[in-house]
Amino acid sequence: MDTGRARGSARLRGIAYMIAAVFVFAIMDALLKGLSARYGALQVGCLRCISSLLCLTPVLLWRRSWSRLRVTRPMWHVFRALLGIIMLACFVYGVRRLTLSQTYSLYLTAPLMMTALSVPFFGEHVRARRWLLILFGLSGVLVILQPWRAGAFALLPAAAIVLATLCYSLSALLVRSLGRSHSPLTLVFWYLLLVGIGSGGLAAREWLPIQPQDWGLLGGVGLAGTLGQLWITKAFSSAPPSVVGPFEYTALLWAFAIDRLIWSTSPSFTLLIGSAIVVGTGILIIDEERRIAIDTPP
Repeated sequence: MDTGRARGSARLRGIAYMIAAVFVFAIMDALLKGLSARYGALQVGCLRCISSLLCLTPVLLWRRSWSRLRVTRPMWHVFRALLGIIMLACFVYGVRRLTLSQTYSLYLTAPLMMTALSVPFFGEHVRARRWLLILFGLSGVLVILQPWRAGAFALLPAAAIVLATLCYSLSALLVRSLGRSHSPLTLVFWYLLLVGIGSGGLAAREWLPIQPQDWGLLGGVGLAGTLGQLWITKAFSSAPPSVVGPFEYTALLWAFAIDRLIWSTSPSFTLLIGSAIVVGTGILIIDEERRIAIDTPP
């Protein structure tokens, strides 16, 4: 009884951490959208990493965790950083021109892409039913984009978000591999450092001075990014992905609310339908992963 109660408490704690993490990430993305109106995409990506590093460094000093930052397979970290630079640049470019709701509706196809990419990356067997779910989920993207309707959607920013999602999915699969020999703190630190250096170097020629009113936004980006990373790590360490994973889709609710409160925009009917297809399919895939884990003997 006590074991079951403790497990249930841990799962509720994991769900709470996931909801909190998704909320602060939505705040961070809204701040990035605001910054993208005045600075280039690569500069915004660099500032996002630096601001989070400044928040993370005191934690490292307090825990005296520097010795845990050693890495193996450094080229894989460099490759992940390259994916991160492309992902951040594309995301910032896209979110500047799309609403937060539109951006998230496309970005939340990541679980579908990760499932598909796990076949060539890890040689995993994906059942025919899951391939059908992936195709059905991606059809939700067509409903969102409506490429058959002229002017229905800004296709170039949408393509940038799709590329950002692909890079994020590849990076997540790398984390799955690197996580076997590195702590979450190590992965976060080197990712932020390498992406910050790389995007900053690429943005150097067109770097703009930071306007005084934007320092507060940068502080918010750093704090939200650090808290989000910490809480999402705690979420997955408190409960299985099949329990906390579906709550990542609460991001859409925050996006709808932020768009309405800050930019006075509301989602269209087709965006709601397409989002429902993407979210519903993602939850079904997560649930199938849970069933496979239960049915597979240790």
